[in-house]
Amino acid sequence: MGSYIPNTGSEQREMLREAGYADFRELYADVPESMLIGALDIPSGLSEFEVRSRMEALAAKNVRFTRIFRGAGAYDHFIPAIVGSVTSKEEFVTAYTPYQAEISQGILQNIFEYQTMICELTGLDVANASVYDGASAMAEAAAMCADRKRGVCLISACVDPQSRSTVASYCFGSGMELVEVPEKDGRTDMDALAALLSDKTACVCLKQPNRYGIIEDVDRAAQLAHAAGAKLVESVYAMSLPLLRTPAECGADICVGEGQPFGMPLSFGGPYLGFMACRAELMRRLPGRIVGETHDAAGERAFVLTLQAREQHIRREKAGSNICSNEALCALTAAVYLSAMGPEGLKNAACQCVSKAHYLADRLCAAGLKLQYGAEFFNEFVTVSDVPADRLLARLAEKGILGGLPLGEHEILWCCTEKNSRADIDEVADTVKEAVK
Repeated sequence: MGSYIPNTGSEQREMLREAGYADFRELYADVPESMLIGALDIPSGLSEFEVRSRMEALAAKNVRFTRIFRGAGAYDHFIPAIVGSVTSKEEFVTAYTPYQAEISQGILQNIFEYQTMICELTGLDVANASVYDGASAMAEAAAMCADRKRGVCLISACVDPQSRSTVASYCFGSGMELVEVPEKDGRTDMDALAALLSDKTACVCLKQPNRYGIIEDVDRAAQLAHAAGAKLVESVYAMSLPLLRTPAECGADICVGEGQPFGMPLSFGGPYLGFMACRAELMRRLPGRIVGETHDAAGERAFVLTLQAREQHIRREKAGSNICSNEALCALTAAVYLSAMGPEGLKNAACQCVSKAHYLADRLCAAGLKLQYGAEFFNEFVTVSDVPADRLLARLAEKGILGGLPLGEHEILWCCTEKNSRADIDEVADTVKEAVK
């Protein structure tokens, strides 16, 4: 893409100096040295075919797992073929932000249908589009709750580390105080939450199921938060929505989550999709876009860009968010996936996730591991053993299996989806049993 960058080398160096950097490498200071490639050993003068062959040989050195038992925020779900067939159409792939919204009826309808499905899944009144990912969605939700009198965000230690880190960054930038609610036996400590709540609390942020896969008592958290005049922000695992009580039923004011399980492949971590829904009284504080349905001059069904509370469209000091990029293609992907699966298909996939995860847990316990936090989990759970986690995972990797995520020296967070077969689960358990012996 170098030839498409509209500036010269000297201009790039001038921009680097102005930003306080000596070279491009300093821009990637947070990237480990082991992940960087200094140069590719490709002689000059090779043909396109020869270069391609060399690059394919290099790529073949990567280990690509097809049997995956790891989740922790990115999940290996089955994606029906129609999802890629629809979303790869040129009119969708090339479409960008509808700045002249009303002439972009196709894009607007896409967003409207997506919003409607998110509302149906969460039970809440209104949903938006264009949030980057689940972690950003939680941070945006916390910002929605703050005002001049309430500037404290309470976040559970059982929220995944990526979301907690993102919320912390947002709070640092806005001056909002962030306080962590401790965990107890793998769940949010509700007694500690009750003690931390005050008339300064703007919101309480929970995850359901939490980072350990355990089911939280969201109802009690909502009661405690509302009694103190605060809002409850519930982050949900998308695939759990067909089986668990809706966020609205549990008392959540705002529901957020990562939309990747709805038809998006793992893709090395992105692009993903953050979804948000809230009660009607909070609608004007939602970031991104809200598309509404109306009728045109001829009385035909039409769609309009109803609300855009972002800094590109209103005075910057009044903007509730600086989200700018258009996530409509990812939203379309989610909408096509949900349409293709339908309510029964989605529920069936969720049931398989639960049943297979519990079967895996039973087999691993029989193989010598122990459940760390009990059996009230959805499709993720934590095991502990005397055998180092790295040793167990290395034995699985030798057989082409990506095991769970190591949380400590002896703890592993496992995950099952509908793609994990009984035979693969049995092989994982048998391999672990051998390693334990």
